[in-house]
Amino acid sequence: MGLLAELRYPTVAELESAARALAGLRPALCVLRQVGVSRAGRPLYLLSVGRAEPAVLVVAGAHANEPAGGGTLLALARRVLAEAELRDGTSWHFLLCADPDGASLHVTSSPRSLYDYHLGFFRPAGPEQPEWAPSVLPPDRLPPETRALTGVIDELRPYLQVSLHGTELGGSWVQLTRDLPGLPEPFAKSAAQLHIPVETGASDAAGWPASGPGVHVMPGAEAGAAYPSLPDDARHSTWYHAHRYGGLTAVVEVPMWASDLVDDPAPHPAPAAAMRHLSHRLLRDADAVRRILEQARPRPESVAGPLLRAATWGLELVPGLAADLVRTPPVDGTRAYVGSVDAFARRVPLRAAAMLLRALRDSDARSAARLEHLVASWSDAFAVRFRARWVPVEHQVEHQARAVVAAAFHAREQAR
Repeated sequence: MGLLAELRYPTVAELESAARALAGLRPALCVLRQVGVSRAGRPLYLLSVGRAEPAVLVVAGAHANEPAGGGTLLALARRVLAEAELRDGTSWHFLLCADPDGASLHVTSSPRSLYDYHLGFFRPAGPEQPEWAPSVLPPDRLPPETRALTGVIDELRPYLQVSLHGTELGGSWVQLTRDLPGLPEPFAKSAAQLHIPVETGASDAAGWPASGPGVHVMPGAEAGAAYPSLPDDARHSTWYHAHRYGGLTAVVEVPMWASDLVDDPAPHPAPAAAMRHLSHRLLRDADAVRRILEQARPRPESVAGPLLRAATWGLELVPGLAADLVRTPPVDGTRAYVGSVDAFARRVPLRAAAMLLRALRDSDARSAARLEHLVASWSDAFAVRFRARWVPVEHQVEHQARAVVAAAFHAREQAR
C-alpha cells in the first residue's frame, strides 16, 4: 500500500493520482476514464482492470465520513494486477469516489481521536447521498453522482457490486442483497486475525436474517422495517440496481475504532428498558443541539449550506427514530444489538452538533463554543463507554479487501 496509506486515509486527489499511475504502468490491462461529474463539477473516475466478462464493480466514497474504502480500493486494484488468477475470466472495475463533493467537506484524513474526527466531520443529508438518493427522491430529481453510478452498473452488468463502507466506532459486518453461502467463514477468520470485532447485532441490519455472524441478508419487500420512521429503504437504493442484471451487492463495513461490546451475543438483561433509556437520551441530546441551532446566526448559505442541511436533516429524524426504539419489543435482545443501537443513538446528535459547529464557527462564537463543548464531551463519553481502540489503517484496508475477494469468489461460484 505504501507509507502514506498506512499512516492516513488517501484523499480523492491521491486516489486519482495513484489510479492514473497504475493505468500508465499497465496500459494493456488498466484503463482510467471519467464516467460522470458531481453537482459541483468534480470528475468521477472509473479504473478498470481486465476486459473479460463477467464484471465486479467496487465502489468507494459513497459516504464522505467513511474514508477506509479509498485505501481498500487501491489495495484491491494492485492485488488484481499482481494476481492473474483474480483476473481469470473476470474484469474488475473501481469507482474511485462516488461523492467527491462530500469528500471535500470531510476533512479529517488522520484522526487522532473521536473528538478530532468529529471536528472535521461531514456526511450529507440523505437526498444528497449517491446510493440512498433513489430511496428518497423521484427518478427525475436524482443527483448526477447517482446517475453516474447506475449508468456504470447498466454498462458493466456486474455479477457482484461491492460498496465499501465504515463506521467510526464499533465492529465489522456485511450486508448482502442476496445470500452468499460460504462468505461468513473467511469474513470471520479475517476479522479474528486482525483483531477486529464482528458486529453481530448491527442496528443497520436490525431484523434481517443472518447467514453467519456479522453477515446479514436484506429481507424481501414483504418484511417490515425495524425503524419505520427512517425515510431511506435499502431495497430502493443503488444496491439493488445490479439485480436487474442478475447480480447482487455486498456492503462491507469496517470500523476506525473497534469496540468488543458489539460482538457479545449474550442476552441483554433488560433490552426494553435499555431502549427506553436510549430513546430518552436521543431526544435530550438532539434537543440540546436544536436549541443552539434556533438561537444561532449561521454563515452565508453559500458557505454553510451543505453543513446546515445535513445537520438539520439529521435532527429532523430524531423524533420518529426515538419513537421507533420504544414502539415495539426490540427485534434483537442481545447485548450486541443494544450496544449497536446505543452507538447509533449517540451518533445522530453528535454528528449534527459537529456539522453545526463547523457551520457557525466563523459567525457565532458563543454558539460555536457551546457546540464545541457538546462535541468534546459526547466524543469522549462515546469512546469511554465503548472502550474504543484504534484499528490500524492497514488492518482496516486488509480486512475489507479480503472480504471483497471472498465475496467475489463465492458470488462467481453461485453464478455458475
